[in-house]
Amino acid sequence: MTPPANGAPPDSPSAPPRAAGPTALADRERVAERLLAASARHSFDPDRDLDWNAPWQEGLWYWPPELVSLYDTPLWYRMSEEQRIDLSRHESAALASLGIWFEMILMQLLVRHVYDKPATSAHVRYALTEIADECRHSMMFARAIQRGGTPAYPPARAHHNVARVFKTLSTTPGSFAATLLGEEVLDWMQRLTFPDERVQPLIRGVTRIHVIEEARHVRYAREELRRQMATAPAWERELTRVCCGEFARIFSVAFVNPQVYTNVGLDQAEAVAQVRTSAHRRTVMREGARRLTDFLDEVGLLRGAGRRMWRSSGLLAA
Repeated sequence: MTPPANGAPPDSPSAPPRAAGPTALADRERVAERLLAASARHSFDPDRDLDWNAPWQEGLWYWPPELVSLYDTPLWYRMSEEQRIDLSRHESAALASLGIWFEMILMQLLVRHVYDKPATSAHVRYALTEIADECRHSMMFARAIQRGGTPAYPPARAHHNVARVFKTLSTTPGSFAATLLGEEVLDWMQRLTFPDERVQPLIRGVTRIHVIEEARHVRYAREELRRQMATAPAWERELTRVCCGEFARIFSVAFVNPQVYTNVGLDQAEAVAQVRTSAHRRTVMREGARRLTDFLDEVGLLRGAGRRMWRSSGLLAA
């Protein structure tokens, strides 16, 4: 379910902002009406739609092995199959914890976005629908963590505090760019996970629900980011490029919680070092971000210092 994107050309950093006239507002409302209709047809209640009491199946993974951070490293080949599967269990929990963190941020950004907009508009009604989706997703992820028998893996304190500042001060286009960064890489991984019969059925069910509902969220964020980048003043577009680049650098570090290695009996420093030099892992992260970076480049966000920061994050090859 790849969200469609229109073919509007990216703006020029030196061009004056274009006005958002009645046509742009009508387009925004039509997009929101379609997303509301899709939400009515395809929404889930994870508490009822997933079998939380089904036993785990022996020998199945909790995340596709190719997406586990240590895959194809020297340490991976020294690990037993049981230890690899256990690492996938902990990394699945760490990614669910990361998802909860992102969604907490996203919900606050969405409330900020619609705070002074007409409550009866389809655009606002869809934002509220998305917030309700994200509440269910966060509860679903938390329940999956508990069901897996692992600890939760909150972000590092520094990242937690940086996000606190960001969600308070970010520009509107910056909010939607960060939203897409938090959604699209994990979404790419989940699209590989839910059809994979090597993975535990409950994890596949969780990822399937998230992918189906997240496709609407991505569409909403992409359309709004395109609109914001076309109308924002030059200073705001440039600030968004830099903030987005910094968020990419934080995201690339936060995506793997080093505590998972300790919890499965590995040397944390050795594991972290091997992940950092893993060609396979770089390929996975860049491929996961490729659809997003193509879009951000199209709307003019990957320029200047911002592009250099994306390269240093490891999410952009060139």
